Parts: sequence; structure tokens; C-alpha cells
Amino acid sequence: MSAPAPGAVRPPAKTLIAGVGNIFLGDDGFGVEAVRRLGEHPLPDDVEIVDTGVRGVHLAYQMLDGYDTVLLVDAAARGAEPGTVHLLDATEPATPRPRAAALDAHHMTPDAVLALLDTLSAGTDGRPPRRVLVVGCEPADTAEGIGLSDPVEAAVDEAVGLILRLVGADAKADAKADADADADADTDADTDTTERSTTPC
Repeated sequence: MSAPAPGAVRPPAKTLIAGVGNIFLGDDGFGVEAVRRLGEHPLPDDVEIVDTGVRGVHLAYQMLDGYDTVLLVDAAARGAEPGTVHLLDATEPATPRPRAAALDAHHMTPDAVLALLDTLSAGTDGRPPRRVLVVGCEPADTAEGIGLSDPVEAAVDEAVGLILRLVGADAKADAKADADADADADTDADTDTTERSTTPC
């Protein structure tokens, strides 16, 4: 297979944002709710959002589909105050990942998904993402039940804002707002000119 010709256009870098978690276990549904709310915002064309829920095996396969960056959104217990939002770089984990043989397909943490990703990429032609980030939130209650606790519910918008910044969507929105403001100003200027030119002396 020949190398791309000099100056050839590369395909755009794709980003996958995946909400992970079980909505029937209280704050474990944080990732699902965050990506749902994220879907209400305009995003760059190269960004894809999925609600993975507890389908960790499906997510691992999807992550081999040529994405440059994958953002996993999930509850993440790290000993902080409930509702604390964490940004973790999981591309090169500091500790060994769990063995694929111990995985539970119905309850997979991001670490477990990444362990399976290693196994799948070794046995297929799939290409793992260049970078994996985890946007996590410290849970308060993961007992059986539907609905987020107050501190985790309050953290959803913070996480959404962080993700928007990470994918450059907030800058895109600001540019659109500036363009709309300029257009409105031009319209007002044209209206003022027309009024002045038609006012009797």
C-alpha cells in the first residue's frame, strides 16, 4: 500500500463522547445524564455522542473505529467530595488494567472497557484511539434507585461545560454569537441609513 502523497488531505480527527453507567444505580447514571444534556448543545461535525450505558463490550468495539480521541463520562469514586468533577487521562494508565477474563459485560467501568480494548485491538484490525480521557464525577449514592443525588445533579452542567471546552464547542458557539451580533449590527446600520435617507428635509 503506497503512502499518502505529499500534501494529501487527511481524514478529519474524530472524537467519541460516551456516557457510561447504570441509571438504576443512583449516581452511577451520571454519565448517561451528562451526555443526554450534552446533546442539547451544538457540537463540531467531527464529534459523536453515544449513550453506552452498561454496554461496555459494544463501547470497546466502537472505540476501535478510528477515533482520535475518546471521552468517557462516568461516575468516578476517588475519595473527593460528592459532586466533584474529575478529568483523568486514561491513555497511559499508571496501574495495570484488569485482566479481560475477569470482565463482567453488564457492569464495566472505564478501566474494564480499556482492558477489553487492549485485547480486541490485538486480535483485530481495529485502531485504538490516540487519546482516552475520562470526565468523572464523585458519586454520593450508588444504591439501587433511579435519579441523581443533589450534589451529582448539580455537577452535570459543570461536566457538560468542561466537555464543550475540551472539544472546542464553546469557542464555536462564541464565534457564532459574535457573527450573529455583527450581522445584527450591520442590519441596524442599514436600517438607520435607510431612515435617514427617507426623512423629509
